[in-house]
Amino acid sequence: MGFRRRRWRDVAPEKDKVRVNRAIRVPEVRVVNEDGQQLGVMPTDAARDIAARIGLDLVEISPNGQPPVCKIMDYGRYKYELKKKASTQKRSQHQSQLKEIKLRPQIDGHDLDFKMKAAERFLMDGDKVKATVTFRGREITHVQIGHELLERVTKRLAEIAKPESRAQMEGRMLSMMFGPDRAAIKKIEARRASEAARQAKANAEAAAAGQPLPHPELAEPEPPEEELDEDENVDLVDEETDGAES
Repeated sequence: MGFRRRRWRDVAPEKDKVRVNRAIRVPEVRVVNEDGQQLGVMPTDAARDIAARIGLDLVEISPNGQPPVCKIMDYGRYKYELKKKASTQKRSQHQSQLKEIKLRPQIDGHDLDFKMKAAERFLMDGDKVKATVTFRGREITHVQIGHELLERVTKRLAEIAKPESRAQMEGRMLSMMFGPDRAAIKKIEARRASEAARQAKANAEAAAAGQPLPHPELAEPEPPEEELDEDENVDLVDEETDGAES
């Protein structure tokens, strides 16, 4: 069975302080494989070759060792797990803020989807969201349209949020408050982590079998996110709540 050698890009150590693949310049390293088994001390070039043959990376995990300790792993997955852990720690210390999503009675489907994605992002970060329907001129005679719109918003956010109040009129504005459902959000994050791990394993198995993998440099770039218009789409209300996770 043939092996497909992995094409590497140099990883700049200045950004994340972790040396990977060709950035590891010591003559020899102590190697641990992806299952945690000790492979012993060997030349760095040999360790890189082992990692490349199975489609993984050689990552320096203990630079102060004599010699430094390196682990064979999927570096992309490793960075994802570090980022997820940092995000969880940040959220546990996060002071919940109140953010507002502004809607119009006759909002079209595209604009509503865009603003709901922003609301979902805020809730996933642990913030509360206030959805406000603003009526202008004779629109105020059709308040029921605003109630129907907020019912759509409630259904859209039901997976990650709980309504904290009923819809209330404030002058020409109809508003409703939503708080993050922390238990549901944790389950979603756990599912995403599991899916990422499964994909990483599938990529490693495909590489070992000699099947082509999409190269990071050749992957289609993701389209840039649309920028929020702070006056019309999302406002940060000058209010903070004690919403830190215990």
